[in-house]
Amino acid sequence: MSAPLFLVDDLPTSSRYTLGGKEGHHAADVQRLKAGEAVLLSDGRGGLARGEVAAVGRGSVDIKVGKRTLVPASDPRLVVVQGIAKGDRGELAVQAMTEIGVDEIVPWAASRSVAQWRGDRGVRAKEKWVSTAREAAKQARRPWLPVVSGDPDLSTKKVAVRLGAASAAFVLHEEATDRLTAAKLPDAGEIVLVVGPEGGITDQELGSFVAAGAQPVKLGESVLRTSTAGMAALAVLSARLERW
Repeated sequence: MSAPLFLVDDLPTSSRYTLGGKEGHHAADVQRLKAGEAVLLSDGRGGLARGEVAAVGRGSVDIKVGKRTLVPASDPRLVVVQGIAKGDRGELAVQAMTEIGVDEIVPWAASRSVAQWRGDRGVRAKEKWVSTAREAAKQARRPWLPVVSGDPDLSTKKVAVRLGAASAAFVLHEEATDRLTAAKLPDAGEIVLVVGPEGGITDQELGSFVAAGAQPVKLGESVLRTSTAGMAALAVLSARLERW
């Protein structure tokens, strides 16, 4: 089993470090780490330190810190504009996309999004996505935390602006004739991918995105759920960009 990863505000600069707070509680009382076990510490911004458990207390772990490294950020960056979904489907999408390697997730208030992220409810919902991405990044041992960006109810107009600024932009659409497996990819910059909500993307939304420079693409003949489409597309892109 690979060493578990714990997130810290900043990488330790000394040879010993005490992991406390929620991360220390999880390490000591949930995972029940023991002296001699290997651990990873990350600041979520590419910093990574290898360590070994020296002692375990109640709610904290004393760590002998070893080699520190800085993992470069991925280039091109993979950004997914995810249509807001009802229930836990959005969180399932965030979890899977984070594990696969998404660099940024942008919640999008699509016309056919059943759930509405307005006011305090939107703030709480977005925070849940942030928390989901954080835990999934730890599970995947990622030294970079994906960003959950934008307003909780980002409009189609603002999404179109983001697509227009990208090095490459794609919209997953079941009626597209081009396949993502054959689309031209840039060597650097941002690749932005739009995933619609359960009800799909309207003709007006698709028109706005195409006018901004996005290319409609499909993965295959099957129509995937909003909770799995982004994951499948990221797998294709990760393989093509030789991340995998």
